[in-house]
Amino acid sequence: MRPRPLLTLLAALAASTAFAQDGAPSLEGEGRITIQGGWRYVSNSTFYNGYYSQRPQLERAPQSHGGPLAVGSFAYSVTDLVEVGIDLFATAERMQLTGQPELTILNYGALLGVRFQGWLNLGPEGTVPYLGLLTGPMLASSTFKGQPVREQLSQAWAGSAGATMRLNPRWGISLEYRLVFARGAVAKPGEQFGTFNAGGSWLSVGVNYTFPSEPGPSRAPF
Repeated sequence: MRPRPLLTLLAALAASTAFAQDGAPSLEGEGRITIQGGWRYVSNSTFYNGYYSQRPQLERAPQSHGGPLAVGSFAYSVTDLVEVGIDLFATAERMQLTGQPELTILNYGALLGVRFQGWLNLGPEGTVPYLGLLTGPMLASSTFKGQPVREQLSQAWAGSAGATMRLNPRWGISLEYRLVFARGAVAKPGEQFGTFNAGGSWLSVGVNYTFPSEPGPSRAPF
């Protein structure tokens, strides 16, 4: 991951937020739960090329371009600008390699991170845009049909950009893009196939429920 472009975007969001706070509601002390579904796009060209380069006699099967994903986010705004949280996720993908049984890929885990947020007077109750940096454990599993499961635990890294349009003070619609970096391995007894990209580009949409801030020192809903 190249951090400089992301840090530049975070600085730009922080600067714009600082100038936009006049008349904007306070986000400090708010909590949220966001449930999203979407698509994980990844070509895995390196994995496919490695397989067929060792078996030049085989005709290439159609290449997978990812699969569905589900994400549940639980977050709390420690200030108007900064939100901390955890994303629980699961993704699925099916691949086909010539001469092999169907290959199923399942990835799941948790991403912990920080998001820098702002405020836009857009929509029924305003819109909260954000940029974030997250990391956490990912368990990448792969299995050929009828074969044992191969699992690999790795550290995943992600950059995110998104926005939540509030339809009323509690409910909203959320859109988020995540660029995730992680890898998994494919194998079956007596044969190794190398590693695959377990991250990729994740685009998801969903519903958001906001817990308004409350007076007092202990305002977090979880």
